[in-house]
Amino acid sequence: MSRKNKISSGDKLPSEKITEQLPQGKPVQDDISFEHIPIMLKDCLEGLAIRENGIYLDGTAGGAGHSRAIAEKLTTGRLIALDQDPDAVKAATARLAGLSATVVHNNFRYADEALDELGIPLINGCLLDLGVSSHQLDTGARGFSYQVDAPLDMRMSQEGPTAADLIATLDREELSRIFREYGEEPYAWAIAGRIVHAREIEKITTTGRLAEVIASAMPPAERRKQKNPSRRCFQALRLAVNMELEALSEGLDVIFEKLAPGGRFCILTFHSLEDRIVKQRFRSWCTACTCPPEYPVCVCGGVAKAKEITHKPIVADTSEQEYNRRSRSAKLRIIEKL
Repeated sequence: MSRKNKISSGDKLPSEKITEQLPQGKPVQDDISFEHIPIMLKDCLEGLAIRENGIYLDGTAGGAGHSRAIAEKLTTGRLIALDQDPDAVKAATARLAGLSATVVHNNFRYADEALDELGIPLINGCLLDLGVSSHQLDTGARGFSYQVDAPLDMRMSQEGPTAADLIATLDREELSRIFREYGEEPYAWAIAGRIVHAREIEKITTTGRLAEVIASAMPPAERRKQKNPSRRCFQALRLAVNMELEALSEGLDVIFEKLAPGGRFCILTFHSLEDRIVKQRFRSWCTACTCPPEYPVCVCGGVAKAKEITHKPIVADTSEQEYNRRSRSAKLRIIEKL
């Protein structure tokens, strides 16, 4: 995606009608199709320790569920809401109308450039709600879900190569690597081989056809399991198409550099791969000594850059998990920059 930022100010556009506020785990209902159910909203707001005059970044605005709740706590402060999905940008711009908020069309891996362009040297907190949104999953034409037969797309930004392009062009080794590393798929090699064979007969261009090919490579016992046998490969393809783990690794560093002392960094993760990256990076910033463990005393003179606010990740309570299925896999980690 281009690094060029497309910026719109929420307070300069006509307000959309909001018929419901944002209590924990409840969606806002309005005439914009981008659904947004802010996960662990109360925990995220408390984790950010919002000051009414602070500058905050929501790097994954989505439908602005979290963004709006943050902006409503500001008086002389300001919220910058980023998203790479043009549908999300449109929804967030309308839903943040009248508040001290600016929406920027960009990936959070380029947050430093977006903030520099707005003349913002440092921020007092950042929230990242990682992964695919409910809107993206539920909109069949976006091609994220194996539950709806649709064009095989999966692009969050709606730009660049699609999942169908990857399926059509990558060799067996690379497809197997993607399924194994990004989906932790035990049958990666067999599935990749079946895809290569199937595409020689007919192009694989829909989610339904890809799901059929994946299932055909699975042992019968695996196909009979309750969960769809395609789920790991679909996750892997989505991560590869959007370069999500690469964006996360880059984004963590650029956003941390933009945090002012005392600034909070709150991240919601939804699967082990992204949670591992966040956990390890947070741990590295919160660790003073980087000497090898066999050294009897510290010789590096290291100084911790942050402190843990959550020693263990926060998870959604039972009532929220019952109401919102997506919250069941969510983990919230928080650190504070020193």
